[in-house]
Amino acid sequence: MSKRLVVSSLVGAAAVACAVAFATSADAAAPAEPTISKAAARYTTSTAGASLTFTATVADNSGVKSLKVLAWPASSGLAPTADEMKAVEGAKCKATSTTTSVCTYTAKSSARESAALPEGTWYVSALATAKDHGTTFEPKATTFTLKH
Repeated sequence: MSKRLVVSSLVGAAAVACAVAFATSADAAAPAEPTISKAAARYTTSTAGASLTFTATVADNSGVKSLKVLAWPASSGLAPTADEMKAVEGAKCKATSTTTSVCTYTAKSSARESAALPEGTWYVSALATAKDHGTTFEPKATTFTLKH
């Protein structure tokens, strides 16, 4: 083999190795499945009724498709599953980049409806779905205390 072919082959192999290393490190930086972070819930009451606001940051390397949200009282013994979460209401998600969105869910109830809700600890379950259809389920993404 000529020296020129060996040098060309080595340069080509080095370029391929660098490209593979770069692609691998780029994939490692972005989540392979959606992540849910900064989850927080706020329950407020007034004479007109009550309002629950849940916010979370969702990220995935393919982008965020949706976030489904369900609030439930700890005393109920409910344990929602990821499959059940597919049928609940969704949050409104606003992209902050191509891979990350801030999602907000708001539920309002009348004074009569809110008075019937059990006091105490409540959980919020969340199901994030990415544009590439990957999902992440957080059965207890956050908690809040409901007081009348």
